[in-house]
Amino acid sequence: MSRVINRDKYLQMVINKKENGLIKVITGIRRCGKSFLLFDLFYDHLLESGVDEDHIITIALDDDLYVKYRDPDELSNYVREKIIDGKMYYVLIDEVQYAISKKELKNSEEIKLYNVLNGLLRLRNVDIYVTGSNSKMLTKDVLTAFRGRSDEVKVYPLSFKAYYDFSGGDRA
Repeated sequence: MSRVINRDKYLQMVINKKENGLIKVITGIRRCGKSFLLFDLFYDHLLESGVDEDHIITIALDDDLYVKYRDPDELSNYVREKIIDGKMYYVLIDEVQYAISKKELKNSEEIKLYNVLNGLLRLRNVDIYVTGSNSKMLTKDVLTAFRGRSDEVKVYPLSFKAYYDFSGGDRA
């Protein structure tokens, strides 16, 4: 039986930003729980809230099954093909930095990935969430490229209290 570390604070932050018309950018250092927050906790929240599973589009760009979607055009086509009705769709993209080529980085204002995400954002029934480990790409550059179209959630590693609560240590 595996135990889950409670990250209610961050889950609530993401829930509070749900369907706000902005791209939710989940940032933090490597291994702090961004993917778990998005692909497990938030995904489960959506299902528990009555969202149909086929209206949650998950893409883990560090997974070999999704390598072709590292090409922003392929990513756009994949997501748009999944949108088949007017109900709300939740697009969860993990390790989004894999969709950026070095050539595109020469002009951060015109990065194709940002254009794809901004294009998807224009669809009234799409709510977008992204995570990634490249802190430079996911902080100042993203917020600049989206020009007021993103909303950041900063995730930190476990606090001592969270670790202590999880481990069930002895206070004596």
